[in-house]
Amino acid sequence: MSSNATILDGKLLARLLETDLKQRVEKDAAQYGRKPGLAVILVGNNPASQYYVRTKEKVAKRAGLKSFDTRLPEDASFEQVAEAIKSYNQNPEVDGILLQLPVPRHLNSDKLLDLIDPAKDADGLHPHNQGLLMTGKKGVRPCTPLGTVKLLDLALSGVDISQKGVEVSKIPEADLSGKSAVVVGRSILVGKPVSLLLLDRNATVTLAHSRTDDLAAVCKKADIVVAAVGVPGLVKGDWIKPGAIVLDVGINRLPDGSLTGDVEFDEAAKRAAAITPVPGGVGPMTVMMLIYNTYLNYNNAMGKS
Repeated sequence: MSSNATILDGKLLARLLETDLKQRVEKDAAQYGRKPGLAVILVGNNPASQYYVRTKEKVAKRAGLKSFDTRLPEDASFEQVAEAIKSYNQNPEVDGILLQLPVPRHLNSDKLLDLIDPAKDADGLHPHNQGLLMTGKKGVRPCTPLGTVKLLDLALSGVDISQKGVEVSKIPEADLSGKSAVVVGRSILVGKPVSLLLLDRNATVTLAHSRTDDLAAVCKKADIVVAAVGVPGLVKGDWIKPGAIVLDVGINRLPDGSLTGDVEFDEAAKRAAAITPVPGGVGPMTVMMLIYNTYLNYNNAMGKS
C-alpha cells in the first residue's frame, strides 16, 4: 500500500503565519508607536536550551518583534531569576515573557512561572491561563497544543498552502462535532491541554497514557490521533484508522543522531488522510505560537480585541 496521506508541513505553515504576522505588526506599530516585545530569560549553559532560544529570537525578529534577552549563570539564585521576571513584568514595552525550561535543578520552575504576569505569559503555562483553558474562557494557550490544533485545522480545511496567495490567517477553526480523538500522553505541557482544546472544538476525547489497557484498540477507533509521549515509534502504523488525521508531537533523537516521532511514520502514512512529519511538523508551529501569543498579549495591552 502506497502513502496517500497529506503531509502537514508545519515548517511552511509557520513561515506563512510569520509573514502574515509581520504585516500586522508593521501596521500596528505605526498606529500604536511601538512593536510587540518578547523577553527571553535563559539560566545556565544547556546547549539545547541555547539553541531553542536562538531559534525563538530569530523568528521573533523576522516577524518584526522587539527582543529582550537576559542570560543568567548556571548558579543563579532564585532571587536573581525572580528579579529578571519582575523587571519585565513592569516594562511597558514587553508583551511576552518566556522563561526557557528546564532551569537548573536548584531552581523551582513552578514558583518562577507563577511570578510571570499572566497578561505577559507567552508560553501559556501560568496557572491563571491554564485555569482559563480549563473553563473554556479566552486566554493564552500553551504553544505546542495550540500549534498542534492549528495543524489539525489545516488538515480539515482542505487548503493547499503550497499554492501562492493562500491567506493562512483565514483557515477556519475546525468544528470537531462527531469526531473521536485519542491523545496519547497526559503531560501538563501537551497531553492535558491539547485534550481540552479538542474538547472545546466538540470532539469526543479519550486521554490515553501508560496505564491505558489495549492502546492499539483505542487508537484504531480514533478519527484523530495525537501522540505526545516521547517514545520512538510507540504508535504503530496499523493502529491508525483509515482516513484518520495523525498529529505526532513526539521528537526523539536516535543513537545515529536522527530525529523520529512517537508514530511509525511510513506505515501510518499508508493509512492516514493526513500526518505531521518529525521533524518539520509540530515543532516549528510551537515556536510560531510563542510569537503569536506575544502578539495577542500586545493587542490586549493596546486595547485591541
